[in-house]
Parts: sequence; structure tokens; C-alpha cells
Amino acid sequence: MTPGPATLGLRGAALVLAAAGLGYTLWRGVHDPGHALAFGALITIGELARWGALPGEREPAPLGAAGALAYALLGRSGGHPTSHGVLQVVAVLAAAQLVASVPQLARGDGPGADQVARRLLTVTFAAVCFQPLYNAGASERWFGDGPYYAAFLLLLLGLTALCDAVLAALLLRAGTRPRGSRAAPAPYGPLLRVELRALTGIGSAVCATGAVMALGVAAAGLWALPVLCVPLLLTQLSYRRFAAVRTTYRQTIASLARSTEIAGYTPHGHARRVAELCTAVGREMGLSGPELTVLEYAALMHDIGQLSLVDPVPDGATALLPTAEQRRIALLGGAVVRQTGVDAKVAVVVERQADPYREQPLSARIVRAVNAYDDLSGESLSGPLGALEQLRLGTGHDYQPQVVESLARVLARGGLTPVPPG
Repeated sequence: MTPGPATLGLRGAALVLAAAGLGYTLWRGVHDPGHALAFGALITIGELARWGALPGEREPAPLGAAGALAYALLGRSGGHPTSHGVLQVVAVLAAAQLVASVPQLARGDGPGADQVARRLLTVTFAAVCFQPLYNAGASERWFGDGPYYAAFLLLLLGLTALCDAVLAALLLRAGTRPRGSRAAPAPYGPLLRVELRALTGIGSAVCATGAVMALGVAAAGLWALPVLCVPLLLTQLSYRRFAAVRTTYRQTIASLARSTEIAGYTPHGHARRVAELCTAVGREMGLSGPELTVLEYAALMHDIGQLSLVDPVPDGATALLPTAEQRRIALLGGAVVRQTGVDAKVAVVVERQADPYREQPLSARIVRAVNAYDDLSGESLSGPLGALEQLRLGTGHDYQPQVVESLARVLARGGLTPVPPG
């Protein structure tokens, strides 16, 4: 996928900032070299801790992020004022990422250019908000060294987190337009809401640790760094284990969903296609992370009730069956899902997928519409455009109009050609 103008603009801005920071620091010399070395080493170690990062992990280097934010918000060390500025913060972060990139490139799991640019721009924002005020003595006059100063740091970290969410949503939106497509990218609002909801997770821990590091070094000096790193390292380890368990859980559900394909009840790849389209439509409609997870699992297992049939449905196309038969298969599928120990919310979506849409939860409406689209678009006489037209004709009773139009927008961005089986 070719980077869009927004992505290239952010990468270019980050590259200019990195070059300016490194050039200025080399020309004017390093202020407080001990602190620059200590925080540079901390950021490097944090970046190297990406080893084994799971796909889709939102913040695979929390220690590096917290260390960079702490250095950007550092005004004192052991009670004595520091003298580094914004450009030196940028230089230390850029140098640490360059050093960490050597082994990362060797093992092929380093961060992408967008991640590096986003980190650099976010930390620069924090440094620009703090360093000029502190170096001019304004923050000390306004807030002193007590609780107001800590609240000031937390406010800056909140603004920095908001800046990071805005950049993340912008980059994600730029990545939703396929190469060569003239269709509009995904709407920015739902993507931003997803990123803002994610701030309550590992993002809040990173911001809080960054503030605590800055305050700890201000009071106790650099010896506070190794002590304050331990909680975040333990948090990262626990989160990594949780993410690994969740990945294994999803793989188990996907394997169970493939049982209908192996038994010859549904076409190969049908469950995967429906799950991918459902997730995209759910994101388009502003569902949160947990809601998207339930939707994905339900979409993967939506046809599991067909295993109870004596004779397979032709091509597994349940959308072409009478309504009563669709409901019977859905209820059988919900019963199977409940026996597997999967979240009961998933079973509810599977059970309700054949009900009239006004009686369904939103996730069941999405599964029903997307499943019908995949069933109908596979017919030689319908095709993608014909399938969408049939869904629009059924919006009076079977399919929610907003879901159908969201599906149409998702398909327009990715092209109306169905994903090939396999």
C-alpha cells in the first residue's frame, strides 16, 4: 500500500525534527550528558524490549515511551535544575531509536516508520509544552514544587495522550485507502473514538509512569530510574502474557469455526471473510474494542449451527433459506457456542442473527447483513453489486439501513470484488 499524503507529511515532519535535533545537539554540545546517557539507555532498552511483541499490540514498548515522556518533562534532577531543551529531547529519542533499530532490523521485528514518526512527534509535543515554560521559570512561578506541579505534569501528559490518539487515528485513516483507489478513506471520527477508548489501557500506565519518573528523578536523581522501571516492566510482562492467551483463544475459535468448512457445510474461507467484513463495519459504526471482539468471534462462529443439519445447505447460503429455518439454525448455533465456554455475549449474537433487525442487538444486525452479502455475492447471477442491491431491498424488515450503508462504504474503499476463497 502506497503511503498517502498525510502519512508522508507526518513522516517528513518527524524526519525534519530528528535531523534538527541531532544537528543542533552536535553543534552546541550535550547539556547534562549523564542524564542524556541515562535516559537514552532507558529508551533504547525499552525499544529492545519489543522482542516477541504480538501482532496488533497497541504499545509494544511501554518502557521506551515512558522514558521518553519522562525526559521531555524533566526539569530538575536531585533538586538541581537541568539545562536540556526541546531539541536535545528530540536528539536523545532519535539516537536511542537508531541504536535500537540495529538489532531490530537484524531480527526483522522493528517498529514501522509510522510508529517511529508518531512516537517522535508525540514526545516533541510534550517537550514543547513543558521545556520552554520550565526554562523560563514560568512553571515554577505558577505551580511551585508541590501538588500543583504534579497536576500540571498530569495535564500535559493528558494533552500528549490526546495528541498521540489524534496522530494514531490519522495514520490509521490514511491506511484504509487501498492503492490506486479513488474511494474516500474511513471516517476519522470512529477511528479517533477507538484510539481515545484505548487510552484507558496501557496508554494510561505509560503516561502515569512517565510523570512518576520525572517527579522521582527531580527529587532523588537518576537512581530513581531503575526503581521506577520495575512496575512498568512487570506490567508489560503481564500484558504480554494476557495478549498471548487472547491470541491463542482467538486461534481456537477460528479453528472451531473452520469445522463447518471441513465438514463441507460452508464454502472455504466464508467465516474468515464474514469476520473481517464484520469487524470493518463495526469499526465504521463506532463499536468499542470489547464490542468488536465479541462481533469478530460471533462472525467466525455464526454458521456453527449448520453442523446439526442432516443435509448441508447448498453452498452454505443460509441467507437464501426461509426465515424459520434461519432462526432454527441460529438457535442451534447459539447452543453449540454456549457449550464451548465462549463468552455468553457471543452466543447471544449467534442466536439473534436471524431475527428481524429491529429486535436484534447491533452486532447481530451486522453479522446478518455481512453474512447475507457474502452468500449472495457468491452467486453467479448476483455478484457484489447485485448482493448490495438485494440487501438494500431488504432494509424494510431484514437488514438495518445504517448497517447496509456502512457495509457499502467499507466495500467501496476495498473494492466490490469479494475476497477470493482460501
